Amino acid sequence: MSPIEPTAVPAEPGEPVTTAAPATTPEPVTNPEPVTNPGPQIRPMRSLWLLSLAHVVNHAQAFLLPLIFLKIIDEFKVSVETIAFLAAFGAASSGLIQLSYAQLTRVMSRRRLLGLGGILFGGGFAGQAFAFNFPTFAVLNVVSRLGGSPQHPVGNGLLAEQFVPERRGFAISAHIAGGNVGTVIVAITGAPILALWGWRGASIVFGIPAVVIAIAILILMRETGSDRAAARASGTVRQAFRQILHDRDLRWLYLTSVLGGGGRGLGVVNLFALLYLTRVLNLGESLSGLMYGVLIVFAVPMPLITGWLSDRVGRKPVIIGVYLGGAVGFLVFVASGSNLLGLWAGIALMGLFSFAESPQLQALLGDIAAPSLRDATYAAYFTLAFGIGSLWTALYGLIIDQAGESSGVQIVFVVMAVTFLLAALATFPIRADERARENAAHEAALLEH
Repeated sequence: MSPIEPTAVPAEPGEPVTTAAPATTPEPVTNPEPVTNPGPQIRPMRSLWLLSLAHVVNHAQAFLLPLIFLKIIDEFKVSVETIAFLAAFGAASSGLIQLSYAQLTRVMSRRRLLGLGGILFGGGFAGQAFAFNFPTFAVLNVVSRLGGSPQHPVGNGLLAEQFVPERRGFAISAHIAGGNVGTVIVAITGAPILALWGWRGASIVFGIPAVVIAIAILILMRETGSDRAAARASGTVRQAFRQILHDRDLRWLYLTSVLGGGGRGLGVVNLFALLYLTRVLNLGESLSGLMYGVLIVFAVPMPLITGWLSDRVGRKPVIIGVYLGGAVGFLVFVASGSNLLGLWAGIALMGLFSFAESPQLQALLGDIAAPSLRDATYAAYFTLAFGIGSLWTALYGLIIDQAGESSGVQIVFVVMAVTFLLAALATFPIRADERARENAAHEAALLEH
């Protein structure tokens, strides 16, 4: 399809102006691709708000689910092993399916993938309330997990397309921070809601909003489809993955993400920090809960702060600084023993740095990946991120099993520090600024022509 001269679309107050194609084509084109909406009014901030709200509910459900599982064990008389298998199967399914979005984004708009996925996500979660036995609950639970899978790869691809590089770091970080808000909400309200309305009522309370937001995405979100057109024109999905494998900068970035997963804030650090405070140091429920709550709260502002900073000083220096700061935080935390001042210093350092690295890696990926490869690179990134994340947790479990809880958890935090140091080293070879300038010039040229 021949490029179409863009025309500026008025933006809402305080919102960046994004170009969209006009209603007329200046020259006839050969085999033109059908255009159903030649001049969509792209509202990047509207897209960001909708995606962030969807991410709030996504994380809220994920962190409410373990509390629901505890109730399911009693009501449906199933074993802990059965619940563990369901949780593992749901996580693996929702992780592996993310690789498919490299192909699906070529045949369907991101808006539809996000909207229809959100309806499945929320509908499946709310539908759990009407499960009459464990098999029906399990099916609805897996359907819900699959429905939530487009949130990260497809959502970040859309944000990378709609936001200019100078604002991309903040946009993707705000999307991530939105999910972390959901974590904080459940930490505060999850137990009271379960106590008040039971697990069935809680499923409805946290499921229906996901459906409403998904419908809003279908109705209100707009996109140009420029990345989709570029991906189709560049070749097959197999060719796209071949390009990714031969791209040294992307290989280093993926390695950085894999290594950084060893000390990632949510899902790794928060789990073992709580285990260390309660099981090893025996600090007591109230103090441990307070420290854990402070750690989790850092997950909201830090991605926003580092995203804003990376837009101004560059992704690479911020990412390296975050990894080095995180490594220091892990070592301070575990070296403090039962010294409360040292523990609070460790909590603060881990809060400042362990939640901030992943959003900046995702923004850097949006910078260095060509528009034609953007969806494929995000699909591969999140498939690796979710898969490797579970492997790190499994490895740490083996360490604790072999060394015992007291020594094992301390070893785990030392390993986390090592992974962050290695991730910092793996970041150095990435030609971040050079690739970002090349892609920005390429995207500008596409719009100009």
